[in-house]
Amino acid sequence: MIETLPLATARLYTFEQQRMLTNASSFFFERDERLFLVTSRHVMFDEPSKHFPDRIEIQLHVDPENMVQSMGFSIPLYRDGKAAWRQGLDSAGEVDVAVIEIERSALPKPTVYRAFTPKHLLSAQHQVEIGSSLLIVGFPLGFHDTLHHMPVARHAVIASSFGLRFQGQGYFLTDARTHRGTSGAPVVMRTSDWAPIEGDLPWMLLGIHSARLDVGTRDLILDEALGLNCAWYADILLTLTES
Repeated sequence: MIETLPLATARLYTFEQQRMLTNASSFFFERDERLFLVTSRHVMFDEPSKHFPDRIEIQLHVDPENMVQSMGFSIPLYRDGKAAWRQGLDSAGEVDVAVIEIERSALPKPTVYRAFTPKHLLSAQHQVEIGSSLLIVGFPLGFHDTLHHMPVARHAVIASSFGLRFQGQGYFLTDARTHRGTSGAPVVMRTSDWAPIEGDLPWMLLGIHSARLDVGTRDLILDEALGLNCAWYADILLTLTES
């Protein structure tokens, strides 16, 4: 019996033509029978670091009886010279989340995956407290189960008042050990304390991991890194996946 949460994530590679640039994390989100891939916006395009890939590739499982079997699936980032992904914008500026639609008909058959849906997002009756336990599921520094092509999970806790935009930005803070390559990973919480979700993915999707947070005035010799991270609130996906 394979756990479903790892099947909701996918290792992501960025390319400029045939040259591989970086690796990151991503996950599947389904709405109204449309399938999207979610990751950080800076994975798709990042002006400060001069990161301009023209396509991405994700690793897909293609045999429900054998998780060793996988293949790369390429997704172009531009169509007719225009960006094929959608990115968020709110009152504070750019949101570091991007989605790109996946054409189901182009997927190999079979493809073994799970997808979050709007039902996995928090509603008004859900109360999440600071210090609550979370998981960040992704591919830190590209590290993963290279035989079965599965991600790893890092334990995290909510480090800022959930529901408030930290310093006016559309994210909350997590306390977790993270690395490059985790960008775009889902930040999730078990649903055991709440009403169960239909289906076999019993996790609430709280956010999308973006980056580590640090203090510019930190003494690099005397002071350790904060160990805090930005996770953008997952409800931005309702805006980015509208028809």
